[in-house]
Amino acid sequence: MFRTALRNVSAHKARLLMTVLAVMLGVAFVSGTLVFTNSLSDALQKQSAKGFDHVDVAVTPRWKEGEGGRTGAYHELTRELVDASAAVPGAARAIGTVQGFTALADKDGKLIGDGFQSQGGNYWGAEDPRYPLVSGRAPKGEGEILIDSRTAERAGYEVGDTVRMSVDGPVLEPVVTGVFTTDDGNVAAGGSLTLFDTASAQKLFGKAGTFDEIAVEAKDGVSDTALRAQLEKALPSDAVETTTGTRLADDQAKAIASSMSGLKQGLLVFAGISLFVGTFIIANTFTMLVAQRTKELALMRAVGASRRQVTRSVLIEAFVVGTVAAVAGLVAGVGIGAGLRSLMGTLDAPMPDGPLVISPGTVGSAFVVGILVTMLAAWLPGRRAAKIPPVAAMSALHATATTKSLVLRNTLGALFSAAGVAVVLAATTMEGADGQAPMGLGAVLLIIGVFVLTPLLSRPLIAAVAPVLRVFGVSGKLARQNAVRNPRRTAATASALMIGLTLITGMTVMAGSLQKSIDKMAASAIEADYMVSMVNGRPLSSDVEKELKRADGVTATSPMRNAYASVDGQDEYLTGVNGATIGELTDFPMAQGAFEVDGTRAVVDEDTAKSYGWKAGSAFTLVREDGAKRKLTVSGVYQANELVRGILVDTAALDPHESEPADMMVMVKTADGTSDATKEALEKALGANPVITVQDKQDLSNEIAKMFTLILNMVYGLLAMAVIVAVLGVVNTLAMSVFERSQEIGMLRAIGLDRKGVKRMVRLESLVISLFGAVLGLGLGVFFGWAAGELVGSRMATYELVLPWGRMGLFLLLAAVVGVLAALWPARRAARLNMLQAIKAE
Repeated sequence: MFRTALRNVSAHKARLLMTVLAVMLGVAFVSGTLVFTNSLSDALQKQSAKGFDHVDVAVTPRWKEGEGGRTGAYHELTRELVDASAAVPGAARAIGTVQGFTALADKDGKLIGDGFQSQGGNYWGAEDPRYPLVSGRAPKGEGEILIDSRTAERAGYEVGDTVRMSVDGPVLEPVVTGVFTTDDGNVAAGGSLTLFDTASAQKLFGKAGTFDEIAVEAKDGVSDTALRAQLEKALPSDAVETTTGTRLADDQAKAIASSMSGLKQGLLVFAGISLFVGTFIIANTFTMLVAQRTKELALMRAVGASRRQVTRSVLIEAFVVGTVAAVAGLVAGVGIGAGLRSLMGTLDAPMPDGPLVISPGTVGSAFVVGILVTMLAAWLPGRRAAKIPPVAAMSALHATATTKSLVLRNTLGALFSAAGVAVVLAATTMEGADGQAPMGLGAVLLIIGVFVLTPLLSRPLIAAVAPVLRVFGVSGKLARQNAVRNPRRTAATASALMIGLTLITGMTVMAGSLQKSIDKMAASAIEADYMVSMVNGRPLSSDVEKELKRADGVTATSPMRNAYASVDGQDEYLTGVNGATIGELTDFPMAQGAFEVDGTRAVVDEDTAKSYGWKAGSAFTLVREDGAKRKLTVSGVYQANELVRGILVDTAALDPHESEPADMMVMVKTADGTSDATKEALEKALGANPVITVQDKQDLSNEIAKMFTLILNMVYGLLAMAVIVAVLGVVNTLAMSVFERSQEIGMLRAIGLDRKGVKRMVRLESLVISLFGAVLGLGLGVFFGWAAGELVGSRMATYELVLPWGRMGLFLLLAAVVGVLAALWPARRAARLNMLQAIKAE
């Protein structure tokens, strides 16, 4: 039986090629994902470890403790603590580090990097071992800085150049006094690192006289644990805590691995989808191969082969096919991993240097996935073949599905579908994250149910296009009959396309609906003409609002200022606004009371009011970080949205307790409304700062739309693999169907059907199957998009379902194109059959 299985694989190499390709693509996706993420994780971990070369022990501040626990503030790391750290017997040196955000502009005034990797710090003394100088000298005073060598090369800066930069809003123009090298991961990721002398860094980052961390380096022969023990004795244990550099490197490595796991899991989900789609192709292929060898298998049964041996021979074939596909997929996956590394470099997201990591786990996963998926998909056709009675098979009386089996299949399909719909509908009545797991379960049940019912659905849906097919005469009639001749095969082929289009359509519906909701939210709640903020979402200096107030044409401004407080023992983040102007800049629907904010009154959103049992007129007490208490009255309860929520209080109630007020956003109202000229004037008033963005409501919506579009395009790209596998399935099914019907095609040619008619018949059959899968996919996608939207709507009052008719029409058109393209080779092959040889074929 083993030799027979190998002979069958050798005899059907061409017919198994598409199956090998389908499995290979899925395996390549899996192994490529593992190679890429493992390589990236390894490179980041090694580079991160270099950052601790000069840190044997790190001293960090502890939280201050109050009566109710943590106060929300840290103890301060002073110069005295740095000196005390340096004085312990095992310390070679101690460096006080200061870190903050620093945005650097290139010579065209544009921000270097995306803002999130643009960092600043301090250069310790005249020679800092952390940052070896390539050229120049250490900075002195606020007017001098150092920049990293990668940024200097990218922006074309040299020692002596004047640069434009910002820390929290206002523009600074210091001189570059030196260039240094660094292993900082943010710099490797395309950001920049700017260094000041220690006093300037402390002043600019709002940490006058204090440090974020003390990095202590041990003397030769002193271990990090021994140094840590000495520091714990010398420093106040209630104010600081110590961690060894080894522990920090290990923790960083774990954090990097954890962050990579999300990316890895996301990519593996799409790999799993393409493999799932590939199972339909494998099952179809082996079903047809087994059907073509019915007499052969029956003869083997007649001479003594058992059912188990017949099934085993089919599984051996699947094992060989899966092994070949796994090897090819692993090789292709290594190429994909290397290609993704190069692609990140071209997208201004360079990877740290490091080798390509091909772990034993990656190799094992490739073989397990390739072989297991192939054998599982081939098991059912093999088992079905073994159950055919030998006499019936040798008489070519293929056992068709019995009425009992059809009733059982359709009943199971109906039950799964009904259960899936019921669970999805139940999930739509839940709130937020509570409904995600039930909805996922319902979606899986519904897809399984529709797949089981697809043979039943194929007949009425394909019959619906019969009037159109009649236009093509005999070829159209034959195409329709061929498409419904074997409903199971048609269903499996169409289901491969259905899965891909279900996901694509669902994502498109969600993205369009969310964008509409964001537009509606901005239009309904925001009356301000412009929103001013930092490009990286960090706080603005309070000086920004002062500059905007002085700008020509500005009639009203209000900050959106974040602050921390305790209410009834629970931590809350407040939003400080200008109570006198906020009414002109917003228009929130009120559930109770009035939108009035001043030194004694605040407004809260419905969720906050519900959690505390407040209503209009309720009083509550804020406890600030410095221990100060302020009693406020709830003047009104408003309906929140994703832009503004929580407790809104007047800045006058916050500022006396804020050492450094910071605004997340400043709303601006102008006399002339929105226009390019007004926007340009506001930007000019802020010094044309590259790190500050001035947006109107449309700009805000466009930015969010850009994010949705980027995510959607990524999903399209990842799901393209599943669609490609589905196309291979259509090609494979048609090619094997043509071989199976060689005698029939020969007879059609003999009685007058020309080659064009044969090609048209095969193409129309492919078109019908593809459109059948597309219709099912679009229907399920719209349903899932609506259901997921109901979950989102429970948290977003402005959510509104939008059906992207244009894109859905495009998806249907693409499915038709897929059907036509997939039929090119099978149709050409069918038309080139020699009619006499085809008639004699068995």
